[in-house]
Amino acid sequence: MIKIIVVDDDTKMHDDVRRIIRKVIFSYDTEVKIINYTKIDKRLEEEIKDTTYHKIYLLDIELANNASGIQIAKKIREKDWDSQIIFMTNHDKMFETVYRSVYQVFDFIEKFHEFDKRLENDIKTILSMNFDNKMFTYSGKNVDLQVYLKSILYIYRDTNERKVILVTDNNEFIVGLTINEIYERLDDRFVFTQRSCIVNKDRVQKFDWINKEFVLDNGNKVAKLSKKYKKEVEKVCGKK
Repeated sequence: MIKIIVVDDDTKMHDDVRRIIRKVIFSYDTEVKIINYTKIDKRLEEEIKDTTYHKIYLLDIELANNASGIQIAKKIREKDWDSQIIFMTNHDKMFETVYRSVYQVFDFIEKFHEFDKRLENDIKTILSMNFDNKMFTYSGKNVDLQVYLKSILYIYRDTNERKVILVTDNNEFIVGLTINEIYERLDDRFVFTQRSCIVNKDRVQKFDWINKEFVLDNGNKVAKLSKKYKKEVEKVCGKK
């Protein structure tokens, strides 16, 4: 799934963007969810923090409320370097300011000049990109879960609660499968670090065998490393 986040204080733009996107996605086998905001608020801040899904942000530069589109884009890049950012504006003179202020801007579209055509082409281009879109999917009694593999940090069995927990950057999910059943649904970026824990090796900075913990790329230390698995871990990951 790809989320398209529209931030514009003109609600008519929300309708126009939705119309354009619906026209485009008809030809693609991709689930797209469109979410609209008129300003930055707690919901949008939580959305930015959650990097579980790939996103396209469509940001109006000048907002009538608290923060500008440029300020919102800077917040996005503090957490998320994978999602695309497209600026929408009525002021073509903002072009240089945008590209000097925000890293990795996909496009800058003037609302008054071929807006429909340019946005349509941008969405088509993004949806055609070769993203790492492999997902872990699970449907249980009370949950339907879809998580990008790249966003999974590790998975472990809580021996006290007798539950299997899937951990991402911002969330923890209880999965009603055994840890071995989950492992069968993953790819070769995942490795057992002990009998009750699987880690995404791409998210590990260091395996600390002395302290029996691994250090994730977000700085968190997880004490779920067994020397019994050292040969297998180093075979798959090399020495970190």
